[in-house]
Amino acid sequence: MNPLLLSVLGSRQGGTLLLAASYVLLGSLLRLGLLIASAGEVSWGLPTFASLLVGLLFDLVMAWFLTLPLGLLGAVWPASWSASRWLRLPLRAAWLFGAFLFTFWKVSEILFWEEFGVRFNFIAVDYLVYTTEVVRNIQESYDLPLIIAGVLAVATGLFLLWRRLGFVRRWEEGAAADASPRWRDFVALLSPLLVFLLVAYFVGRHDLRDASAERSTVAERLTAGLRHMGGLQPGWANSYDAEIAKNGEYAFLAAFWANQLEWGRFYPSRPDAVGKLRATLLSQGGEAVSAEPRDITRRIRSASPARKWNVIQITIESLSAEYVGCYGSPEYQPKNLTPNLDRLSRESLWFSRCYAGGTRTVRGMEALSLSIPPIPGQSVLRRAGCENLTTLGSVLRANGYETTFLYGGDGFFDNMDAFFDANGYDTVDLPHQLRLGKQPTFANAWGVCDGDAFTWSLEEADRSHAAGKPFHHFVMSTSNHRPYTWPAGKIDPKLINREGGVAYTDYAIGAFLTAAQTKPWFKDTVFVIVADHCASVAGKRDLEVRKYEIPLFIWSPGNIAPRRFDTMMSQIDVAPTVLGLLGVDYLSRFVGADALAPSYRPRAFISNYQKVALLRPDGLLTVLKPVRQAVQYHADLATGALTPVTAPDAAAVEEAIIHYQGTDELFNHGGLQNPEKPRAR
Repeated sequence: MNPLLLSVLGSRQGGTLLLAASYVLLGSLLRLGLLIASAGEVSWGLPTFASLLVGLLFDLVMAWFLTLPLGLLGAVWPASWSASRWLRLPLRAAWLFGAFLFTFWKVSEILFWEEFGVRFNFIAVDYLVYTTEVVRNIQESYDLPLIIAGVLAVATGLFLLWRRLGFVRRWEEGAAADASPRWRDFVALLSPLLVFLLVAYFVGRHDLRDASAERSTVAERLTAGLRHMGGLQPGWANSYDAEIAKNGEYAFLAAFWANQLEWGRFYPSRPDAVGKLRATLLSQGGEAVSAEPRDITRRIRSASPARKWNVIQITIESLSAEYVGCYGSPEYQPKNLTPNLDRLSRESLWFSRCYAGGTRTVRGMEALSLSIPPIPGQSVLRRAGCENLTTLGSVLRANGYETTFLYGGDGFFDNMDAFFDANGYDTVDLPHQLRLGKQPTFANAWGVCDGDAFTWSLEEADRSHAAGKPFHHFVMSTSNHRPYTWPAGKIDPKLINREGGVAYTDYAIGAFLTAAQTKPWFKDTVFVIVADHCASVAGKRDLEVRKYEIPLFIWSPGNIAPRRFDTMMSQIDVAPTVLGLLGVDYLSRFVGADALAPSYRPRAFISNYQKVALLRPDGLLTVLKPVRQAVQYHADLATGALTPVTAPDAAAVEEAIIHYQGTDELFNHGGLQNPEKPRAR
């Protein structure tokens, strides 16, 4: 062993060294395991092998940081206590607790990778806020007592390994005999942290170098600097190579600090982005209601007569287009998972090239209700200032509709209830129904089964119809989500996990539409069936274009003629398209457009939290990302393959920037607020 390491091992910091070594060992084993599990996805080029070295460096840095508490404890622990067999037991207990935590985190990473195909990221940050649902989901999906027992066994095994090798004895005897000044321990342990914070401070100060920087605080500069943590992580072309090279705990902290990104400081910008966005939106239809150059409010006038059709929108959890048989996936079409949706594709206005805006349910809700592209960081649903915005619900309520958000779980999750309550909807969720004494027929960690949630929609529709009111429902499904459980006897029992979730949701939709056809309000109702996002967006590339393809069907027998619409469109276009079919005149602050209008310009907006992109029908993909970068690819829309563009298209970059920057500025300055606040129910 290296003499320096031997010297540290035989000192009061010997335990810290052993704990750090345990952390690096666990991280290396995890990295090798992920590499083996992803053998068919990595590039097997230089980046793949470099990922092991880069990952080791990240592990070493985080080993120092995460063992700081034990190091500081060892620095103040009296030598006489270390000499006592009983008084050194608390140090052993602290060591075992640290080893337990490290092992638990690595096991958690395995489960996270299984679900999302990436190391810890912003999703893990979000999940910390909603521990009830997440813990229940883990309990129902995995054998938690067995996992805890296994973690404890590994942590204990590490201690026994070091003890067997004689390292524990060397540490404890060295700690008892260590007469070196304790201030040296503090300097050695804390100096790297001080250097790291100083670098973050000056980097943040550089980012805030505009006029406002003189008024920025130390905390603001540190926060701005720490947001660059994600930039230190590898960004190789094959995302599996990049993910394997990461350290999960570091990636978690980087996502935490980048939770909300300020556009002007981290993304390429243009002067007067809102004014340019306003001009673009007016060119696609509508009349300006103000001469104010930063006001995107337009009066949308329908060319067809108004129809007071009811609107029930079923938003399906995690339904990638490939799972739906009518899309012809060679893997899933033969399995016939979606016979009801396949039938609807023949009876509906089927938008076959619709793209989701993001990777989480709140992003789908944001796009479908607000009709805006996904600005970086947190979804608007979870931001301050998300009240009284222009939504599909606020527009319909202003036109006399009763509007309801129906969710099978607890709407506290991801701030759903608060958002919809504040933006033109009443809410009906599981706690609401339980307060009324309505018990579910089947439920799991995420809420009631889809069949129960659709029953609630039928009941609400009957109530509105009896009151003589047109209605709009935003129904959010839950069954197509881990732990993938549903009522017995509904689908083929051989179908499990995701395939079973898809099949059960399809069954529940079929049963719901069959029941709806017996209702007096059915003949005047439009059913919008759309996914919130795809099942997974993990893949080899910067942005997996094909993993943003979602189904969209608008079904209303006798009212809307069936046809297949193959023009590219974005999830943010759904609300304006529905309003166009209804023939509604309204004040719009939507960024999306009516996909059926003659002036519609096909394009799609996609994102993966920090990277936002504009996709054109010819496959040109413009990606905007920190720090102030714009890169372009040609995307093969059939395979998802990305080829770097050698001759940049400046017009496409401009279009992407004004849409994303303009939307970001509008939200942060009240430009998306509801221009005609509807009356309250």
